[in-house]
Amino acid sequence: MNKYKLGIMSLAIASAVLAGCGGSGGGTSASTPATPSAMDIALTMAQPWMYTGLKPEQRAQLLVAAMALAQKQQQLVGSPSGPIPEIPTCTGGRHVIGIPALSIPTLRITNGPVGIGKNDCDNNPALGSATALPSAMAIAASFDPSVATEFGNVVGVEARALALHVFEAPGMNMARLPVLGRNFEYFGEDPYLTGVMGVAETLAVQANGLIAMGKHFVANEQETKRTTVNEIIDDQILHELYLKPFEMVVKDGKTASLMCSYNTVNGFQMCENKDLETGVLRNQWGFDGYIQTDFGAMKSTVNSMLAGTDHEMNRATNWTVDKLNAALATGDLRVSDLDTALTRRYTQMFRMGIFDRPVVPTSIDFAAGGVHALSIGTQSAVLLQNNGVLPFAKTVQNVVVVGKATQIFAQQAVAGGSVLGRAMGAAGTGAASSDVLATYTVTPAQGVKNVLSSLGNTTAKVKLILIDDANASATIDGTATTYAGAVAAAAAADAVIIVAGTIAEEGADRATFTDSNLTSIASMGDTLDWYVALPSGTSFVGGTNASGNSQTTAMITGIMAATSTTAKSMTAKTALVLKDNAGVTLPASLVGATAPAILEVWFPGQEDGNITANLLFGVKNPSGKLPVTFPLAGSSFMGQASVNMFPGTINSSVPTVIYEEKLNIGYRWYNAKNITPAFPFGYGLSYTTFNITGPTITTPTGANTKYLVSATVANTGSVDGAEVVQVYLGVPSADFSPQPPKRLVAFQKVSVAKGASTNVTLTIDPDSSSHPLGIWDKTAQKFINPTGTYTVYVGNSSGNLTTVGTFSR
Repeated sequence: MNKYKLGIMSLAIASAVLAGCGGSGGGTSASTPATPSAMDIALTMAQPWMYTGLKPEQRAQLLVAAMALAQKQQQLVGSPSGPIPEIPTCTGGRHVIGIPALSIPTLRITNGPVGIGKNDCDNNPALGSATALPSAMAIAASFDPSVATEFGNVVGVEARALALHVFEAPGMNMARLPVLGRNFEYFGEDPYLTGVMGVAETLAVQANGLIAMGKHFVANEQETKRTTVNEIIDDQILHELYLKPFEMVVKDGKTASLMCSYNTVNGFQMCENKDLETGVLRNQWGFDGYIQTDFGAMKSTVNSMLAGTDHEMNRATNWTVDKLNAALATGDLRVSDLDTALTRRYTQMFRMGIFDRPVVPTSIDFAAGGVHALSIGTQSAVLLQNNGVLPFAKTVQNVVVVGKATQIFAQQAVAGGSVLGRAMGAAGTGAASSDVLATYTVTPAQGVKNVLSSLGNTTAKVKLILIDDANASATIDGTATTYAGAVAAAAAADAVIIVAGTIAEEGADRATFTDSNLTSIASMGDTLDWYVALPSGTSFVGGTNASGNSQTTAMITGIMAATSTTAKSMTAKTALVLKDNAGVTLPASLVGATAPAILEVWFPGQEDGNITANLLFGVKNPSGKLPVTFPLAGSSFMGQASVNMFPGTINSSVPTVIYEEKLNIGYRWYNAKNITPAFPFGYGLSYTTFNITGPTITTPTGANTKYLVSATVANTGSVDGAEVVQVYLGVPSADFSPQPPKRLVAFQKVSVAKGASTNVTLTIDPDSSSHPLGIWDKTAQKFINPTGTYTVYVGNSSGNLTTVGTFSR
């Protein structure tokens, strides 16, 4: 747009203002137009993009047309770390400094995805603290999009209070590898579940005027060599598994932005992968938002911009003024390319009202945030095993919380990257995406005390027992004792709560390598015994972060083998609380009638102790389901994965990973191999019992294209509870496409009062963005619904399904 047209637009807008034709920001009806002030008219004439009556894309185009080249170049990249002009007490490096002369505010970016994470005000706790929420894996375990909505609302409200603009979440990658260090940031091993939760979170975040940024596009499924690895993924596999959640969040969530990832896919680095960024994202899916790089992920000046990347973070490396000017001088880039990138981002900023509100922080209601954190956590926990142990009696007098002295799980509240002895989110924890600076945390022991007190039990004693890695010595409330003394204390207790888990963080996968080249694995971190001091640090033999063996499994079996000195056996009074990054491989000794009850609470965040105790003592009834598979030792995916699959091999000096498992990740792999895991995907118990009966399928007729699956859910137990009805589909394999036995295509959580029943109807829509019937046709470059017979299954986990019937197409 030239200066003449800009002037004409200014006059037209001024006339509209004078005529009372207000827009979205006017706040008055057309019948009673507001009287504009002289300042309003002057601003409209000088800066027509500030007129709220225009569409966001029109405002963005007007703004970009008014910018000088140097201003455009400054706005394309993150600013150097320093103070925020609008908030001088905040200093950081996650922002783009604004241009006051053009009414462009400083764009402030915060990390996620477990709450308001690292941002540009880390130096100021008063303006950098937020609610540390349960992990994304926990949200997925709720199997309830309303929980993802609740999470997104907390984030949106707190971000608005802190005057933040962009939330780098949700994480949409898949838990292909149980040892992936960032699994806790993602929604599990199923693309449909991931997409549903990501859409709900995105809609809630953006309803608060905050830009959501789905990440990491695409196939960022390992941290090992993440900046250099080339992942070889068949095009069909890419679309049916790894792209599908992003497609859902683009089409159904209307996400304003996406983040391109460090890794390379099929020979093209993701921030310069034109086939995916433009061909798929924009041309196939209609994405109209902008693409920001992961920090330092951009590798080129020209190719990245022409591929469709719009914003380099966290500072100028490839889009420096000199490099952009050089590309413009040679004609490799045009000024219009810069304009396109800026227009995409400004359109979303106008859409979210970022230009129309001041960058002025206000206070957060931390008490309200804590209430939501507790609510989310209690709805996300999964009861894996019970044997009649839980809930514990509210009248217990002697409770012991048992854990490893070298581990954080029994001693502190847990979030991703938490380090023993350091406050949640504090400097030095090694935390990155999970780095939420919480204003308070609740330990497991304190949570038990809080809940028992709320139930009227003020006389119970709660002791903390910490045992060394060798299972030789221990402490009880800080007083030294022997391992035998610790076991005796557990035997004498009314309730025994053993706490263990698998901590993880961005920057490293849970594995120890034989050397610093990271080409061969010495030990896999898919068990409760493996640990490192710094979760974000790579572990290799002889390095400073070499792994240890906590002998947690031996400790648990030793306690269970003790002779109880109370009326109840050890089996009848012991619960194992797990705080896991994702699925964990369990030995047979921990599964079955003689093993402890098992409650998985993931990474609960600041309300850790209260979440756990509310569930253990029956204040809340567990209703979560596993978003990942828990295998048995000796028959796990990681145990049979080739080196090509992880950590990869060196191919012409390039680290290369091949997705050899094709469509069979997670439960699909176990189903295809006919392997029974310890606990399957979708599994979870309750303190009540349910029956799912009378399932039927209604096939579409006439113009209707949707299939309806109905069933009755009856609560046959003695307490109120919630069950998740899950629908899986067996899709016929085309000649070019062997399909897994089953795929999740629908689910619904329903609350049912004791003794009551309810009817549930779930929809399978072949035209939806999740392509429930679809197979990606590589030749046609589109999803097709293959001809043949489809089998419909209904149940409450991938391992407990009833065949409803079949239909043909």
